[in-house]
Amino acid sequence: MADMRRILCPTDFSEFSDIAFRYALSIAQHYRGKLLVQHVVESWQHPEAAFVPAHYYVEFRSHLLHKGEEELQRFVKNHANNGIRAESVVEQGIAADAILALAEAQEVDLIVMGTHGRRGFDRLMVGSVTERVLRKASCPVLAVHRPSRDFLSLREQDPIRLNRILFCTDFSENSRQALSYALSLTAEYNAELTLLHVLKDIPGSSIIDEAIAMEQLNNLIPPEKPKAGRIRSIVRKGSPYEQIIQFSLETRPDIVIMAVRGRGALNLAVFGSTTYRVIQLGPCPVLAVHF
Repeated sequence: MADMRRILCPTDFSEFSDIAFRYALSIAQHYRGKLLVQHVVESWQHPEAAFVPAHYYVEFRSHLLHKGEEELQRFVKNHANNGIRAESVVEQGIAADAILALAEAQEVDLIVMGTHGRRGFDRLMVGSVTERVLRKASCPVLAVHRPSRDFLSLREQDPIRLNRILFCTDFSENSRQALSYALSLTAEYNAELTLLHVLKDIPGSSIIDEAIAMEQLNNLIPPEKPKAGRIRSIVRKGSPYEQIIQFSLETRPDIVIMAVRGRGALNLAVFGSTTYRVIQLGPCPVLAVHF
């Protein structure tokens, strides 16, 4: 099964980064892994730098870096409370590039990061940090876009509960490989796993197609499943992303797991892909698994 022992959590100290850090902390605890917390100081976000005399610019950059280090140390101290020692990394540069470079250098197994809310798919910023990381990362990315109300644990030793996991599959080889992450998290959190396939509602589709899809789903369930009744299969008909979002609203999973077909998929202008629509419009965090 998939292993997630090296975890990177970038933060900009927003509420979205806060909740993403809790996920990273919980996963690191369950997998007894190493947690890297990164903050990138971007000079362009400080327009006052344009008015600093040239001979003071280096000093100004050093000041920004020192300030970022202090803020990151304070952030980790205030949040890392479950026995996991997080390693802090502060850099200057372009956020997405720095995140991707650190992930490659450290050979991380998972990137966990926040994205700023549900703004509507058509308003997704092409240049946003999370979107660029989702496009380019060679490892899975857990995108957390809103604070959750129900499954945040009040127990300090486990800040996140994953009781219900939803895995969405189109039966491609990519999604079959992504299933290993769903099974791994299900075992680690002793969770309930739902396997969902959406049949496109096209003329000529029948109840036989649904039966075939259900059989394919059931064949994905390993013989050593955790407990009877802990894994179930569901088939729906309609637009894949709409049905996944609707099913998520009805059943309130704590995380959705989906495959992405290769790095750089969005470079091909596949903004209509099911995975990215669910990330932007869905009600809960999405783990996008790249292959």
